[in-house]
Amino acid sequence: MRQALSGIVSKSASPLKTIMILAMAMTFVVADAASSLAAKSAAIVVDAKTGKVLYSANADGRRYPASLTKMMTLYLTFEAMAKGKISRNSPVVFSAHASAEAPTKLGVKPGGSVTVETAILSIVTKSANDSATALGEMIGGNETNFARMMTAKARQLGMNGTVFRNANGLPDPGQFTTARDMATLGIALREHFPQYYGYFAQRSFLYGRQRINGHNRLLGRIKGVDGIKTGYTRASGFNLVSSVNDGNRRLVAVVMGGTSGGSRDNQMAGLINTYLPRASTRGGGDLVAKADSNPIKALAKVLLPKHDAPTPDEKPVAVAEADTAAADDAAADDATTAVADDATVAQGDSEDEDTAEAEAPKLVVPAKKVKTVIVSAPKVATAQVVAAYTEPAPAAVDPVNTASVPSGWAIQVASSPNQSEAQAFLDATTKQAPKVLADASGFTVAFDKGGVTYYRARFGGFGSKDAAWKACTALKKKKIECYAVQQ
Repeated sequence: MRQALSGIVSKSASPLKTIMILAMAMTFVVADAASSLAAKSAAIVVDAKTGKVLYSANADGRRYPASLTKMMTLYLTFEAMAKGKISRNSPVVFSAHASAEAPTKLGVKPGGSVTVETAILSIVTKSANDSATALGEMIGGNETNFARMMTAKARQLGMNGTVFRNANGLPDPGQFTTARDMATLGIALREHFPQYYGYFAQRSFLYGRQRINGHNRLLGRIKGVDGIKTGYTRASGFNLVSSVNDGNRRLVAVVMGGTSGGSRDNQMAGLINTYLPRASTRGGGDLVAKADSNPIKALAKVLLPKHDAPTPDEKPVAVAEADTAAADDAAADDATTAVADDATVAQGDSEDEDTAEAEAPKLVVPAKKVKTVIVSAPKVATAQVVAAYTEPAPAAVDPVNTASVPSGWAIQVASSPNQSEAQAFLDATTKQAPKVLADASGFTVAFDKGGVTYYRARFGGFGSKDAAWKACTALKKKKIECYAVQQ
């Protein structure tokens, strides 16, 4: 980069010209960084009884979460409810900041309020951005503080590839996650808060005199689907986390970067139909340890304030000013509505998959006064506590083109310049040899050859070279070409 610039910026160049050239260079750098999180497909299917990954494609690549962010907002809300710090009927007051959030939203005016339950229902159905922000401010004192709490909770749950910047998922270049992390969060929501998990199955609710319908079209369409959350922005594409429970088997599946709501839903339906029969009917205990068991919390209790706004967990050590990145919305649901007209494009990105209406119903509930005491956190803390709130280190590999690669031995069955073809080959191979691949996990991994990106179709999870060779030999007897490779 330095050499390139030195060739462009000569010693005789004027200061103004130099500044302009450097500004253009920085623009390209920022654009290149943003492109690494562009909407590209990622998916994972996890057996929610055993934790086994049944399918994986780019599961560890960084993606924008969009409204999947609200899953963590609800996790912290459920945690506060379980601890008795708030209740279903507690008033959630909407600040000017919350009320000003872009659609989709309830449209509560500044100073107005709704109950915690109404806020929850508006998030799981309408994906209301204003409700998410209002809950975050109520629980965390302000949204920036709440975002730090969200990231800290992610670390405690083992979501090491996620950083949250706001409560609703509206675009922020510093907010990202992975398909694997979203699956972890989906499993944790059911395991840790079964008493509240039923909210995710809500397909509609009454708000005043109006019935508000939800975005999750798989509810009622696919047997056993009982949640969880949809998400969309232009940068993220169409995202979906689904939980399935047929009575004997349970799955949590994630699809990110869909090109339309319909194609995303169809992909999810295909994953469910393919992998639910392969899930275990037996399982042992919770898969995601409750954050309460994390030793960081014990330290935080000593070092962080004990009297503050109602919070599900302690406040972060450092409280920074809110980031000023603003993002407006334009609604979209499928390929037709995703291509907005000039007016909506000017407004920016959206989380609304059902309607292009810019405004939500304007029912206002009279505000109730809520006393909030904000106490500054101590300036000195141990490295362990600080680490609980830090962001993950930048990825050492390309986060978009590097797939989730299981360790150990794998067998490769195909290679294609088209990722969907590689995934289709995995599915076809699994159907052709289900017994041979019963304990294997299919995944794709990208590589470049001659400037062209190809996708290897592999099955991983073999404990030894002999095991991989044995499986490959069995596949060859079924006329399926393959070879063993160590990851």
